[in-house]
Amino acid sequence: MKPLLTLGASLLLAASTLMPFAAWAQKKYDPGASDSEIRIGQTMPYSGPASAYGSQGKTTLAYFKMLNAKGGINGRKVTLLSLDDGYSPPKTIEQTRKLVEQEEVLAIMNALGTPTNSATHKYLNQKKVPQLLISSGASKWNDPKHNPWSTPFFPPYIEEGVIYAKHILQNFPNAKIAVLSQNDDSGRDYVKGFKQGLGSKVNQIVKEVTYEVTDPTVESQIIDLKSSGADTFFLMATPKFGAQAIRKVGELGWKPHFYVVSVSSSQATVLEPAGLQNSTGLITAMALKLAGDPTWDNDAGMKEFLAFMKQWMPEGNPMDSSSVLGYVTAQMIEHILRGCGDNLTRENVLKQATNIKGLSFGLLLPGVTVNVSPDDYSTFQTFRTARFDGKRWAIFGEPINATAK
Repeated sequence: MKPLLTLGASLLLAASTLMPFAAWAQKKYDPGASDSEIRIGQTMPYSGPASAYGSQGKTTLAYFKMLNAKGGINGRKVTLLSLDDGYSPPKTIEQTRKLVEQEEVLAIMNALGTPTNSATHKYLNQKKVPQLLISSGASKWNDPKHNPWSTPFFPPYIEEGVIYAKHILQNFPNAKIAVLSQNDDSGRDYVKGFKQGLGSKVNQIVKEVTYEVTDPTVESQIIDLKSSGADTFFLMATPKFGAQAIRKVGELGWKPHFYVVSVSSSQATVLEPAGLQNSTGLITAMALKLAGDPTWDNDAGMKEFLAFMKQWMPEGNPMDSSSVLGYVTAQMIEHILRGCGDNLTRENVLKQATNIKGLSFGLLLPGVTVNVSPDDYSTFQTFRTARFDGKRWAIFGEPINATAK
């Protein structure tokens, strides 16, 4: 019996020695994760005044359909539940609560809009549910101290606004400026950055008006701005109103130096409805490559994107900047979830999303990388300027590292 006792003791010792390693390697799951599935949610404006952005969600859905066909992430299928909120904050609250409390998603990722995400961020932070890759550049999302569970994935509006102001001062130092913006947090951030960039020249703004997202048109605002005598126009609008504004400026025969923000620069959903002849000469800032630009004809990242669109989203328009953003965002989600390994807790998802340095994707413009730290959630700091030549956005100038200083 003595040898058996010795063997038993040896096995017990071996088991106790291995226990810390087994515990360390053990899979960890929060709601929405299992051995076979990762469930994430988002809200998108598939209807309503911002429905042009819906292609972003559709592209992300197509990406995960492709990814699941190739085996998913770390052997798990990714289920993306993308619900329509009509760009209406009350509807966003309803759909978000459904995703968290009924569908039990692991995280909310890439919900779109400043007012919509503003309606849910306190709820998600209180429940410690990650609200990641918010499709909004509002400054409020870079607030790890007060809202640690909310992170953006969009060039920040304030910094982008600064770029337009600096370009105006460098090229049109005596400009008389008109400003039209959406009356919400996103519009206020853009205008805040624009005025910061103008600095002591802010009095060169001769007329400033806003519109509500519930307004039927912005035609009266454009007529008012033209009558101010302005020769330079800074437009902050979502796609529907951006197209209206560009078209009306053309109809009036007004020929200002015309700056349009990136959220309303899509050739497919803004410039074409506005009329390409009316859009020629517009200036914007961007961080992503766009299909249709011959600069990227032989670019590996662009070829991969076009092949994806052809196979997995043939009904989509690759020249739609929202589709480009949806594709890159899906790659970012994949990067975060892969980094979690078998530790699919909400805390670890947040950790992976806020510890990223120098990350590049195939559709980011040269010189643009993704950087996120626990103390600074601002995803993009670098932009390129572009001018629409009637057929495409043509990049010009060097990369600009934007700051609001």
